[in-house]
Amino acid sequence: MKLAEYLQKQNGVQINVDSMFDVQVKRIHEYKRQLMNALHMIVLYNRIKSNPSGSFVSRTIMIGGKAAPGYHMAKQIIYLINCIARVVNNDPIVGEKLKIIFLENYRVSLAEKVIPASDLSEQISLAGTEASGTGNMKFMLNGALTIGTLDGANVEMREEMGKENIFIFGMTVKEVEERRPTYHSIDYYEKNPELKLAIDQIRDGYFSAHEPDAFKDIVNVLLHHDRFMLLADFDDYVKCQERVSKLYQDPDQWTKMCIKNIAASGKFSSDRTITDYARDIWGVEPQTLKLPAPHVPRDKGTNVELESY
Repeated sequence: MKLAEYLQKQNGVQINVDSMFDVQVKRIHEYKRQLMNALHMIVLYNRIKSNPSGSFVSRTIMIGGKAAPGYHMAKQIIYLINCIARVVNNDPIVGEKLKIIFLENYRVSLAEKVIPASDLSEQISLAGTEASGTGNMKFMLNGALTIGTLDGANVEMREEMGKENIFIFGMTVKEVEERRPTYHSIDYYEKNPELKLAIDQIRDGYFSAHEPDAFKDIVNVLLHHDRFMLLADFDDYVKCQERVSKLYQDPDQWTKMCIKNIAASGKFSSDRTITDYARDIWGVEPQTLKLPAPHVPRDKGTNVELESY
């Protein structure tokens, strides 16, 4: 409720508080594949438009993050998301079934509002490109379920929570390496009607009628220079999202998975991490000693007083 009120005040969008809060917040970069999320928004939008009386799980999709000052493609992705949001959020046929929010000026104080309210955490980078990542751990600790690839910390998270408690899709690192030499994204575009329609709408200015050629660079990258193999994973991503929607309609099972995520998050504490660093990297044995608080008086001539727990 608090986040919905905040978004209505900041973005002027009325949020359905019973909708799934589907969130992707991180630095805007092609390898993190916010663009795949944007294509999924368009697929959902087209499905609703083609069958307005159909049964859909309502979603509020939020994307937040910042682009490097000189990163043209990242800024184009932000612009595209905002253009999609403008069309979707003002379409009376869509109504409360789908809302799109770009979280401007994403920062720690906004994360404190967004992460605890999230239902679904998007961690969808191409396998083998994410060094680690900690945002996914924060979502896990706060009870959001994860949809993601076997990349970065998703791998460790799955080991802790069990593969049945996370939504994994897409190629593995080995499969990426095997497919890359012969990968042509346009083949996937031509084989998938929903994907083709979404990209054609972007190309033809459906979401940017005031500037029809605004996203020609995005379309060119997707069809001819898709180095992060977005189109190769897209069909599996959409099918995995359908599994997410199906489970969301079963509140008891969804809640069980949330609890299992929270219960399995202990490994990702900073205490455990620093202990491992001390033993495995620095070659020192951690000590259970406590530094006195800054305001605690110390004896003259003593630089540091250590007190055992």
